[in-house]
Amino acid sequence: MSSSDLPVHTYGGPTALIEYGGLRFLTDPTFDEPGDYLIGGGRALTKTAPSRTTPAALGRVDVVLLSHDEHPDNLDHSGRALLAGVPLTLTTTGGARRLGAGAQGLADWESVELDRPGGGTLTVTGVPAVHGPGTKEQVEPVAGQVTGFVLTGEGLPTVYVSGDNASLDAVREIADRFGPVDTAVLFAGAPRTPLFDGALLVLDGAGAAEAARLLGARRVVPVHCDSWTHFTEGREDVVKAFAEAGLAERLVVD
Repeated sequence: MSSSDLPVHTYGGPTALIEYGGLRFLTDPTFDEPGDYLIGGGRALTKTAPSRTTPAALGRVDVVLLSHDEHPDNLDHSGRALLAGVPLTLTTTGGARRLGAGAQGLADWESVELDRPGGGTLTVTGVPAVHGPGTKEQVEPVAGQVTGFVLTGEGLPTVYVSGDNASLDAVREIADRFGPVDTAVLFAGAPRTPLFDGALLVLDGAGAAEAARLLGARRVVPVHCDSWTHFTEGREDVVKAFAEAGLAERLVVD
C-alpha cells in the first residue's frame, strides 16, 4: 500500500475515516447538528454546518482515535454515543479515565499493537500535541490534555494524525522519530478564543504547511478547518498557504 492509495475520507470538522491495514480508524467523531454548545463558564462554541455523514452511514469502525474528549468540537453528543459501539477508543490518559470501558489512554510515545484482520499487527503510538501557545506544562492546565497518533506497520505507510496541536516543536519531535511520513492528517483552522487572548489553539494554514515540510509528508489531508465560528481560517486558507510554500502538490482536499 502506498500513500497514494491509502483511503482517507473527511466529513467536516475534525472527523475523518482512515482505512489502514485492514482496520477502519475514525478521528474525533462529531455528528451533531449546527448550534451552540456550552463549554463551561457561560461560554459556548457555535457549530455552523452539519456533518457530511451520519454514524449509521459510516459502516464498521474498529478504532476511534480521539485527540481529546473535553471539547464539543472534537467529541460531541453523537460522537459519545458512537463510542459505545466501537471496540477500542485510543485517547489521552485522562480521557480514558473519564470515558471508562472501551477507552485506552496513550501517554506520549506509548504504543499499542493491534491485530490485523488478515494476520500480523500494526502499531498505534501516542505522540505529543499542545492545544495552545507554549509548552505542554503551560497549556494543559488551561486547555486540557491532547494527544496525536502515528500509525505504522510492516509493509504499511506511516500515518500521522496531529489532533488539536499548535506546536511545531512537537511536530519536530515526531519527525525526528518517525519521518518521513507518508500521510499526515493535519488539524488546522486557526481556532482562536479568549482562552489564550486570541492566540492560536491549533495550527493555521502556514503552520500546517511547515508541519508538512518538517515531516517530509508526501500527502497531507487537512481537517478541523470548517464548521465552527471559532475557526478563523477555512480550507481555502490551507490551500493558499500550501501553494505559497510550494507544497500544493502534497495537499489532498475533497
